[in-house]
Amino acid sequence: MARYTGPTTKIARKFGEPIYGADKNYERKTYPPGQHGLGKRRKKVSEYGIQLQEKQKAKYTYGLLERQFRNLYDKASRMKGRKGENLLFLLESRLDNIVYRLGIAPTRAAARQLVTHRHIVLNGKICNIPSSLVKPGDAVSVRERSKALEVIQDNVNTGCKYPWLEWDITSLSGKFLSRPDRTEIPENIKEQLIVELYSK
Repeated sequence: MARYTGPTTKIARKFGEPIYGADKNYERKTYPPGQHGLGKRRKKVSEYGIQLQEKQKAKYTYGLLERQFRNLYDKASRMKGRKGENLLFLLESRLDNIVYRLGIAPTRAAARQLVTHRHIVLNGKICNIPSSLVKPGDAVSVRERSKALEVIQDNVNTGCKYPWLEWDITSLSGKFLSRPDRTEIPENIKEQLIVELYSK
């Protein structure tokens, strides 16, 4: 399936914030990309443009394609509660995102690769589908024969900084404890703008 593999700094500059994490290149060039990025006076962005930009930012942040994102939104809209918060909960529940949050991989793209290369175990079974939705109570761990891999040993964290996740450094395993509260999710995404965009 098609996936964005281009320069991440360019995307971060497009949205005006380092959505892929710390980036030295972004710090040097905080203006928009392109030939006229530094000097061009941008036209006033319409309400639709602001909503679309927020949706695109969420898509790039979590590494989803348009149809995947739309399907998740449709699922979120069928759930009880606020659509925007449900959408963020579903995005955070993806297996590749959980692997990233646990600190097994340095980026979501790297976490996705670990999952597709069969290095991750979900509830005792190897799972190679990055979009698998992890439920509260599910256990995520590194496959036994993959624990010695240099790429995992270099990135694995001693602890987990997210209250909805539990991490055991000795066994390289973690647990999805509960649904995260909106205030606990660090991503700078205005989910209400996405709901307004899809509600049109």
